Amino acid sequence: MSFLSKVISGCCPNCEQEKMFKTNGNPFILKMPVMNKSCSKCGYVYERETGFFFGAMYISYGLTCAEMIAVFVLGLLFNISFMNMFIIILFIAFALSTINYKLARIIWLNIFYKKM
Repeated sequence: MSFLSKVISGCCPNCEQEKMFKTNGNPFILKMPVMNKSCSKCGYVYERETGFFFGAMYISYGLTCAEMIAVFVLGLLFNISFMNMFIIILFIAFALSTINYKLARIIWLNIFYKKM
């Protein structure tokens, strides 16, 4: 599988059979996604060492910035006031926070994946 298809599927990078996250989470009820410790099919451990996913914060930051810039550009194209744009940007950043969290961890893990 290609890198992009592995990231989109969100499955174990080793066997590609089990989802990496137990739950999806929901920002509106303040529930973060819960990640499995390892794959139950092949035993691949997701967090290789303590602090392994700190780098995923940079990816999450980049995703959030890209989303905010996209909303800002769309706001300019549709002639929305800056205050309304600011409110929309805050809402979008909050609504997509759990998706960014999951996606950043999946991308980070696939960047440093080594076949067992």
